[in-house]
Amino acid sequence: MTAVVHRAPVVLSPGSVALTDGAVAVAGDRILAVGPADEVLAAAGPDAEVHEWDGALTPGLVNAHTHLQYSDMAAVGLAEHAGFEAWMSAFMELYPVPRDWGASAAAGAALALRSGTTAVAEIVTDAAAGSAVHDAGLHGIAFWEVLGWTDRAWADGGESTVRAQLAALPTPPATGLSPHAIYSLDTGVIRDLARLAQQLGVRQHIHAAESAWEDAYVRTGTGDLAERWRANGRGEFALLRHGGVGTGVLRYLDDLGALTPTTHLAHGIYVDADDRALLRTRGVSVALCPRSNAVIGLDAPPVAAYLREGNAIAVGTDSLSSSPSLSPWQDVAALHDIARAQGYRDDDLHARLFAAATAGGAHALGLDDTGVLRVGARADLAVFPVAASTPREALAELVEAGPAEASLTVVGGRVRWDRTRVAARAIA
Repeated sequence: MTAVVHRAPVVLSPGSVALTDGAVAVAGDRILAVGPADEVLAAAGPDAEVHEWDGALTPGLVNAHTHLQYSDMAAVGLAEHAGFEAWMSAFMELYPVPRDWGASAAAGAALALRSGTTAVAEIVTDAAAGSAVHDAGLHGIAFWEVLGWTDRAWADGGESTVRAQLAALPTPPATGLSPHAIYSLDTGVIRDLARLAQQLGVRQHIHAAESAWEDAYVRTGTGDLAERWRANGRGEFALLRHGGVGTGVLRYLDDLGALTPTTHLAHGIYVDADDRALLRTRGVSVALCPRSNAVIGLDAPPVAAYLREGNAIAVGTDSLSSSPSLSPWQDVAALHDIARAQGYRDDDLHARLFAAATAGGAHALGLDDTGVLRVGARADLAVFPVAASTPREALAELVEAGPAEASLTVVGGRVRWDRTRVAARAIA
């Protein structure tokens, strides 16, 4: 098998020494060698196919929370909203409009590849969007979203319905279950989904602590969110019937068995020190989506606290219905600014946020053979344009400037996006 070598002025990988004039050799879908360019070229052999790139070569980015199917609802994501309720109203105005969810999800997958993303935690709400990640050749997990079930309805064939919906998703990638949120599923359903995920050996992904109203909803069954759900015919949910359970969102999920090392959460904004400690104890990662939070009109996530306390974090873009782009780097740039504003002064910030967008996302998805450049790992990599010439300055530029687009995206050893080829075709 002929090796393919990608060489760049800077090579960066979390937890490894940064390289000047480095290279990665790929054989099939795995990394054959990584290191100084002369050493990699020697290891690859005289017949290797060599590509030289300007910029920084890194592992492919891992988008740990997205909804690609909403890519043609960008009008909602480009507006500003006064809060979760206002954003939800704007979203629900467009969501029922008939549209081609498959085409919308495919467009989102193409944008993900252009951003340098090689793996995603994709939430699939409508079956027509279920093949986008598979068709694009992206790695990751397609999570079937489960919402709206009452305990009564669930008892009448709910589990068999969800099993069939999950089985209908094409593989690869792996599939998983996404119990939407504590306010869109009855108590018994969340408990049963946690059991079902364990039984099927699949991972879970849950929206949690995204809105300030969730806390009142779960503690006392009151507040704007609770009233909205009563008006929408969900008044029989146990939390609403019984006046809540007196605990916060994360403790409630934990009591139902939903917080496990094979579960990761999206958002995690409204959490305190006890909540963060619980996440560490349970081995649960959080995908932070700061630009989506800002568009919706929510608070910023406690980035500095997560970092100081040692929580496992990843980076997500959410969807174009709540974010201006699908570039994880641009969310990393937002996280950098938030962390500094929250008083994080340690000089490891660039490295830790880079790790969150690569190895951290891979860990959240259980993909421990991606998100890093090492021999034997999946050949998922990307090259990004940078003006800086030293590794330290290049990493700072990537983290603080947040490039929207990659020069190259390679998934499993296959080139899925090459900006130079696109530019050449445009000139021709």
